[in-house]
Amino acid sequence: MRLLLVIAGGMIGAPLRYVADRAVQRRHDSLFPWGTFSVNAIGSLVLGFLAGASAGLPHDVQLFAGTGFCGVLTTYSTFSYETIRLFEDRARFLAVANVAASIVAGLGSVFLGAAISQAIWG
Repeated sequence: MRLLLVIAGGMIGAPLRYVADRAVQRRHDSLFPWGTFSVNAIGSLVLGFLAGASAGLPHDVQLFAGTGFCGVLTTYSTFSYETIRLFEDRARFLAVANVAASIVAGLGSVFLGAAISQAIWG
């Protein structure tokens, strides 16, 4: 049953990641991977919120939303690939900016999500 919860969350997160990534990237005429950056930051925010509320959430919700949904919504492999692609395209500044901004945004989003859930549920 737990495996099915993770799979179900992933079945929602994966297409949402693709659609959100493409929608964001279409709006920016830039080599910078804004789509991946955005979904990773949003997924980190949601995961931080879930982690902050974990004491009040059933384990099944954590598996579905945290492991399944957030696990496939965020994507380290695409982030890595796009960073390497920027280096290969000689957009080294953008590659370094992608790494730095993604780390700061990801960690900041997790902390913000946890703070929001703590403010709601104390």
